[in-house]
Amino acid sequence: MNEIFEAIQKSAKRIKEAIDVKDIGYSQQENSSGETQLELDIKCDMIIEEEFSKITAINTIASEEKEHAQELHENGKYFIAYDPLDGSSLVDVNLSVGSIFGIYDGGFGTENMVASCYVVYGPRVEMVFAYNKVKLYLLQAGDFEYVKEIRLNEKGKLNAPGGTQQNWEPYHKALVDSFFAEGYRLRYSGGMVPDLHQILLKGGGLFSYPATSDKPNGKLRRLFEVFPFAFVYKTAGGEAIDGHKDLMSLGYAHVHDTSPCFFGSKYEIDKVKEVYAKNA
Repeated sequence: MNEIFEAIQKSAKRIKEAIDVKDIGYSQQENSSGETQLELDIKCDMIIEEEFSKITAINTIASEEKEHAQELHENGKYFIAYDPLDGSSLVDVNLSVGSIFGIYDGGFGTENMVASCYVVYGPRVEMVFAYNKVKLYLLQAGDFEYVKEIRLNEKGKLNAPGGTQQNWEPYHKALVDSFFAEGYRLRYSGGMVPDLHQILLKGGGLFSYPATSDKPNGKLRRLFEVFPFAFVYKTAGGEAIDGHKDLMSLGYAHVHDTSPCFFGSKYEIDKVKEVYAKNA
């Protein structure tokens, strides 16, 4: 695991440099979702693949930018699914973006998840690594330095609702509005990593990306985004559900499967469960 942690750190440093200098124009290629890839997406994907290819303990990788999983080392035990640059479309307006990693032992799937990690590229580069605890690291003078352990409170103050409102179910809109009626503050940048990072570091709240009329199975990908953050939040004392079920109880059929998702403190997730149970 230490080798993987070090490889992620090396990747993060190189990605930070790429963000600072790389052309952010569009390429002629599309990713698995049919979205035209930025040159920066492709560069970041290559960086991570290069660093992981050096680690013989890694058997297979799956990237949000690749259609299929790719075997690296036949005798390796770890399977890693990653989103090389989540929120890359925000780079040209200079908002924070991130990388997400789900680390699985023996094969993909929540039953095999042993760790997860994400990196935030903002005014500072920060890394959160979840294993038996959730730990925050800060890039300083070329090295990641440990800062603190992160724990969520029972109740938060932030509300980050994703998805286009016109495609929400009425009961979901009522749920979101109920939090604002309680005094919750809106925090939504359009980037999953910075929004979930803010909720985590501020002690709690709710990030929601529900099933919508245009995305009935949700938008966010299970292996690359949903499962890794579910592991982080649950390890930090929070909860993560699809509206009904624990996200860590879900399976997957294809590496690019998606799911609705709700991440937060216990209080907020309990309210989600209550509303969704009534509208199942």
